[in-house]
Amino acid sequence: MQLLEQAILERGRVKDGEVLKVDAFLNHQMDVGLINELGREFHRRFADAGVTKILTIEASGIGIACITAQYFGVPVVFAKKTQSRNIDGEVLTTQVTSFTHQRNYDVIVSKRFLDPSDRVLLIDDFLAKGSALLGLISLVQQSGASIAGAGICIEKGFDVGGQAVRSQGIRVESLATIASMDANGIVFAPDHT
Repeated sequence: MQLLEQAILERGRVKDGEVLKVDAFLNHQMDVGLINELGREFHRRFADAGVTKILTIEASGIGIACITAQYFGVPVVFAKKTQSRNIDGEVLTTQVTSFTHQRNYDVIVSKRFLDPSDRVLLIDDFLAKGSALLGLISLVQQSGASIAGAGICIEKGFDVGGQAVRSQGIRVESLATIASMDANGIVFAPDHT
């Protein structure tokens, strides 16, 4: 998606050769106009998938998922990284490793919010190693729901996550796929949409 690629080139920063900082517009300060266009594009790509719920993981995916959900007219569920007193009843749980924070999290979703009748679209800001997305897949599988696909804003195409998810037969639509990046610049893979 050219609009997102342009934002990455103009406002993103490569840090230490392996971290892409997009906090100026996507996952800290949010450019709502841009995110609205991302949501519209996810809807265009998955309009025929029978989506009944959108699932993401806190915190960076929530805003993107909410705007996307407006186009589908469905609720958003987000996996929480901490158990709290206001989550009652049975929960679905799995463990994910955060590349950014270099730590493991047990993530949870109340069983009340995902059931076998759901067709779930997974939404996240990044796909690199794939731990967060694989964790979301596990939660959906535990619930008995089906996966409509995964909508990713930015995929590091040179990393292992995309292949790990696609090898499970899950449709992944990434709006910008980075073929390579370093201090000298970012190269995008061709968009095949």
